[in-house]
Amino acid sequence: MNWLFGSALKSTMVEPERALKGHEGYTYSVPATHTVLGTPLQGPWPEGTRTIVLGMGCFWGAERIFWQLPGVVSTSVGYQGGYSPYPTYEETCTGLTGHAEVVQVAYDPALVSDADVLRTFWESHDPTQGFRQGNDRGTQYRSTVYTTTPEQAAAAEETRAAYQQRLTQAGYGEITTEIRTADEAGPYYYAEDYHQQYLDKNPNGYCGIGGTGVSCPRPLDA
Repeated sequence: MNWLFGSALKSTMVEPERALKGHEGYTYSVPATHTVLGTPLQGPWPEGTRTIVLGMGCFWGAERIFWQLPGVVSTSVGYQGGYSPYPTYEETCTGLTGHAEVVQVAYDPALVSDADVLRTFWESHDPTQGFRQGNDRGTQYRSTVYTTTPEQAAAAEETRAAYQQRLTQAGYGEITTEIRTADEAGPYYYAEDYHQQYLDKNPNGYCGIGGTGVSCPRPLDA
């Protein structure tokens, strides 16, 4: 495979018939425990825990934002939204799998609401950049929200609309975030061990995550 072929897909989603074949299962091991929170990385989690999958550029910095959010039970990084089963990081970076780099956030909705998880998402990156985030360019860096409950889906649309108003007032363009259900996005594949909680293991590691400085309104100040 000529991996340079993927460079042509930095700004164009690969078509399903051109996607990499993928694998029949993981070609690497996935850790069992979150290195920061000490909770199961893959579950099971306490009854009532909800999950949502969010893409906002390089998943290293994105994951750290969410493991620090009160009410979060666990986080992990992975690949979702594309076509190739069980992709590797190198394959995803070619643009030939169609997947985005994403963070799965497991949280207690009694402690942190769907809307507050999503406000953290909107405020922590620039959702108007299409297939890039800052200096990171490629379809794998697109902004995504993959929901697992109707309540999350409603909150995603409501917070997007509210944030768009604030962004427009601040001179930003249209939000390009892909919002759909996790079922529509396809399976979530855990990333390799060394990517999980990367910035805990490498405190001085690269983090390209940065917000716009525009706040996402709450219902009372919308």
